[in-house]
Amino acid sequence: MSYVAPLKDMLFVINELADLSAVNALPGCEDATPETVEAVLEEYARFCSEVVAPLNFTADKEPSSWHDGKVTTARGFKEAFKAFGNAGWQGVQHPVDFGGQGLPKLVATPCIEMLNSANLSFALCPLLTDGAIEALMTAGTDAQKKRYLANLISGKWTGTMNLTEPQAGSDLAMVRSRAVPQDDGTYKVFGTKIFITYGEHDMAENIIHMVLARTPDAPQGVKGISLFVVPKFLVNADGSLGARNDVHCVSIEHKLGIKASPTAVLQFGDHGGAIGTLVGEENRGLEYMFIMMNAARFAVGMQGIGVAERAYQKAAQYAKDRVQSRDLAGSGGPVSIIHQPDVRRMLMSMRAQIEAARALSYVTAAAFDAAHHHADEAARKANQAFYEYMVPIVKGWSTEMSIDAASTGVQVHGGMGFIEETGAAQYYRDARILTIYEGTTAIQANDLVSRKTARDGGVTAKGILAQVRKTEADLASRTSGDLAAIRNQLAAGSNALEDVVTYIVANLKSDIKGVFSGSVLYLKLAGIVLGGWQMARAALIAEQKLKAGEGDAGFYQAKIATARFFADHILSQASGYRTAIVDGSAGVLALAEDQF
Repeated sequence: MSYVAPLKDMLFVINELADLSAVNALPGCEDATPETVEAVLEEYARFCSEVVAPLNFTADKEPSSWHDGKVTTARGFKEAFKAFGNAGWQGVQHPVDFGGQGLPKLVATPCIEMLNSANLSFALCPLLTDGAIEALMTAGTDAQKKRYLANLISGKWTGTMNLTEPQAGSDLAMVRSRAVPQDDGTYKVFGTKIFITYGEHDMAENIIHMVLARTPDAPQGVKGISLFVVPKFLVNADGSLGARNDVHCVSIEHKLGIKASPTAVLQFGDHGGAIGTLVGEENRGLEYMFIMMNAARFAVGMQGIGVAERAYQKAAQYAKDRVQSRDLAGSGGPVSIIHQPDVRRMLMSMRAQIEAARALSYVTAAAFDAAHHHADEAARKANQAFYEYMVPIVKGWSTEMSIDAASTGVQVHGGMGFIEETGAAQYYRDARILTIYEGTTAIQANDLVSRKTARDGGVTAKGILAQVRKTEADLASRTSGDLAAIRNQLAAGSNALEDVVTYIVANLKSDIKGVFSGSVLYLKLAGIVLGGWQMARAALIAEQKLKAGEGDAGFYQAKIATARFFADHILSQASGYRTAIVDGSAGVLALAEDQF
């Protein structure tokens, strides 16, 4: 089956939970009217379903290839990417001044989800290009913006992020690439970069590499890293392409999943030096690169939701089609397996977690828009704090969820799920990288513990919990049995999360290893509680719509049922996470190294 975008749920979340009307009222977001947004998403969904999704299975079987320094992408990718650029999709959230559509992040976020559902390998190229655009918009000179942005936003050129080296994975203090200043103000860059997504390909006429390197007199560690723009082809003053730069792809990786996305090893400067220009100031490269990384981390969270949605759709359709066994409560001939309680449990587990992660990420995107556009400074700061707290959760929890969902999708298929020809296994393989790149789940969790929770004494976290408490109060005023059950689990979950926040703030300095031993569990706990909060809000709105006789009754009934399932089966795990975090560090740290 092909991909069908869940537009009804997306629009519900955008309008009812993320409050599109409030975003539309922000200065600079006036074009994001409900009618425009719906039209954009419908057209984007059509493009993903008809152009990109059909390439997913075939590209996994016949992926990108490398020969003599050149990469040939999977069949159909080059044409699809040209159509993507011509339709203006690279520029959805980028400035009109450089050819973009200038729409809010809230509108771009479901677009990112759809593209990744359609074809995760294909979607990685626009993702990295978005990061390069963000870095140049924030720290680039006027000349760099003029030279690169329009072509990046149009899709004529693409962008990359060059951090990792053979000896420097997550620890960027160990970066050794060199950038030697020249008399004309440029730099010659030397070094090796690995794991560079779309570092070489044939889909665009130029590739703009954003490269971390050290200048000769730079201090040691992360304080001595600078950021450089190093194009594959040099760009002349009139904007035309010049000579081939001294950056070359020496191989691409052979991977478990995302096989059609070429992951390159790039060699800079083997023939005299790759010409680059400094972005911003020397020794502030990591600061600028984090702009790219934060945008990429949020987008990777959307990758998780996207691939989980695709796995769910395939599993649900298979369960409806696969006839085997008999109904446990009936008689007669065999029925489709969707009649079996455990198959329904698996499908509901996938659906509920996807909807919760989608809601949480879209609400986070709306906070980003308010942080950048709201007229009131205090509101901007509050929304920025909310957004920054949520980014590691969106990235970490959504991607961990995607592996579980894709694995469950294989399980729904039974033995056929283990056979590559059915396609279910591809989603499992593709999802497996998402908890690793752009910072592992542990890196996201460590960030959540130290920078986002302990640094302000838990103020931001407890402020968010205060919003959860308000939803609990709203639920308490309703008589519905479903809403009462949701409230009970949400209250227990928020209590567990508050206990953990208090524990982290009180113990980080005195027992840092103990606190960090539970960091990933804290991230997961925050994900299920705050995802459960959004599901509870959705259930409240759905009940109101049903009472008023508005809209699609079946959709709203399903929304309440899914929220109830999430509360009973997912949110109910919160107390166990609390125990493991607060009381479980001794078990993590008990053994000496030689006992493993």
